[in-house]
Amino acid sequence: MKDIQNENDLRKIAINKVGVTSVKYPITLLDRDSSSQHTICDIDLCVDLPHDFRGAHMSRFIEIIHNYKSSINIDAIPDILENVRNSLNAESAHIKITFPYFMTKSAPISHISSLMPYKVTFIGTKNSNITDIVINVEIPVTTLCPCSKEISNHGAHNQRSFLSISVRTKKFMWIEELIEIAESCASSQIYPLLKREDEKYVTEHAYNNPRFAEDIVREAVLKLKKNGKITWLKVESLNLESIHLHNTYACVEMEI
Repeated sequence: MKDIQNENDLRKIAINKVGVTSVKYPITLLDRDSSSQHTICDIDLCVDLPHDFRGAHMSRFIEIIHNYKSSINIDAIPDILENVRNSLNAESAHIKITFPYFMTKSAPISHISSLMPYKVTFIGTKNSNITDIVINVEIPVTTLCPCSKEISNHGAHNQRSFLSISVRTKKFMWIEELIEIAESCASSQIYPLLKREDEKYVTEHAYNNPRFAEDIVREAVLKLKKNGKITWLKVESLNLESIHLHNTYACVEMEI
């Protein structure tokens, strides 16, 4: 049958990324507490396309994903990308794997347990010279405004916030490590299940630990730098303000 994708393209415009997105697949991950965890991921897989090729063979992306169906994890990313490069004769290949990662959390006073999901993304790029892998974790937390507490006669406004931590590492690092660092920098952790005595504790704990968006990213950077496994980091804080129409944002990015 005629191979349309391999036809010559005369427009002389190279494409940076072409491929498939939102491919759902089951994966098994290392879990610090339970040795392994099964979840469902969304995969984006792309290559560059030279200016003289009309298209990429999209079926090959799915074939490669299926070939790795029992070993789609961060350790397999370099092999997956090299396979994609070879199969599609590409200079560079790119992958993004996004999934919910679950941790069992105990409420602070009642100690009742429930599952807390966190959004995790592995981002990989490979060409003939480099292989680059970034781990990103998005952690929901509570922040209480220091200014509101200082100027108010009663109470202070708080809100749900999202702390996003992206890292490049030189050693293996548990996802749980990034989550714990993030939660320790907030006014309070968020819990999926709270009884009344837990709500009292969380409310008072947040009141006693006011944090600006700026405070959270700075505290997280200090703790990440002390970790010893990280070579690059990006920390972002997004506060979904409860009394303002706008949200607040802070970001630090650096090599270590």
